[in-house]
Amino acid sequence: MSSADSASALVVDVVSDVVCPWCYLGKKRLEKAIADFGRPVTVNWRPFQLDATIPPEGMDRKVYMERKFGAGDRIRKAHEHLVALGAEIGIQFAFDRIRISPNTLDAHRLIRWAAEPRRQEQIVEALFQAYFVDGMDIGDRGVLADIAVAAGMDFDNVRARLASDEDRAAVQADIRSSQRIGVTGVPTFIIANRYGLVGAQPADELTRAFEQVAEEAPGDRRAATA
Repeated sequence: MSSADSASALVVDVVSDVVCPWCYLGKKRLEKAIADFGRPVTVNWRPFQLDATIPPEGMDRKVYMERKFGAGDRIRKAHEHLVALGAEIGIQFAFDRIRISPNTLDAHRLIRWAAEPRRQEQIVEALFQAYFVDGMDIGDRGVLADIAVAAGMDFDNVRARLASDEDRAAVQADIRSSQRIGVTGVPTFIIANRYGLVGAQPADELTRAFEQVAEEAPGDRRAATA
């Protein structure tokens, strides 16, 4: 994207958590919406934690899910529904491969660091893929560093930063900021910092929202800061 395109691009902030399957669906639908929109769009990924109480080492996935949703067919049916929706848009959900429910704070730190070298899109996609398709523990710092280096980031630098407390407070502050403006569920799409859509919206709904905002006077549009 040229500097001129960047300046005129529609800004979309996506508040999401990388262990949220609906957020993965929302990301793929967003990609289609942007393609259908046909004009420059800048996407910023904002952190959210569905469960910040999970310990840093994570929890056994089966135990965690049963505590949260109960035993029985409820989880199985939800997964079957998500598998069908994912297949429609190119996601091969493999819930049976997931062994650990991770704390995602470190993953969100990595996404934050990926913004400056413009690697957020690659990192977010890789995190979703690693967790939902490959069943990897994305709370593990070695896994995160491998994902970073595959996206062109420096392995040793990322490992050192993950071992520190760098940006832990900043990520938590971003989450509180989203909560203050009313974000209680993810994904939430904030368009031009004032028009919000909650949930994994169909691509055509997102495209219509983009067009509606784009028709407004350019002077009315503000850079997204949510």
